[in-house]
Amino acid sequence: MPDPISWEKVAHIYAIALALGYLLGSVPFGLVITRLFGLGDIRNIGSGNIGATNVLRTGRKDLAFATVICDSGKGALAVILAYGFAGYDVALIAAAGSVLGHLFPVWLGFKGGKGVATTLGVVFALNWMLGLFAGAMWLLTAFTFRISSLSALVAMAATPLAAWFYFRDLQLAEITAFIAVLVWIKHHQNIARILKGEEPRIGKKKT
Repeated sequence: MPDPISWEKVAHIYAIALALGYLLGSVPFGLVITRLFGLGDIRNIGSGNIGATNVLRTGRKDLAFATVICDSGKGALAVILAYGFAGYDVALIAAAGSVLGHLFPVWLGFKGGKGVATTLGVVFALNWMLGLFAGAMWLLTAFTFRISSLSALVAMAATPLAAWFYFRDLQLAEITAFIAVLVWIKHHQNIARILKGEEPRIGKKKT
């Protein structure tokens, strides 16, 4: 008969997945990319955020796109590695760790991005159909209201609901709900501006 499950060993594996996911997620690609291309510290530009939306404020659409790819890619990579080595349950933990790393990177005094691209990366890696759904929700909201932050908030809120009601995956629903709460918290200033009608719209330049 196989040896009984050692919960201490399971906890150890989960801790490693969380830590490695965090380390991958904490790589600040927006900051790295803009510095490599001579644009200085992205934290001194616009909102001070390290994500793609703020990189776009430099006027470099190519660098903003590269930031989206890298930020989503690091989340997906964390999930894929964890799944390959230890399975789905551990991949869920790595997913949460990568988003935590992006939101609160130790290298930047725990002041990171807002987690949208990284979240989409982990969702795609965990369930590509759910990832398509999340992306579609973002696009639909963006085309309707022309507000990037609102699109992110709607996509984040809808994803755990779809994970549960459509895919019937309670674990995935729990992890994506946890991530959604974190992303909403990081968007608290955006939420306040949306409620006041002051949030900038996509394609509209500030005066």
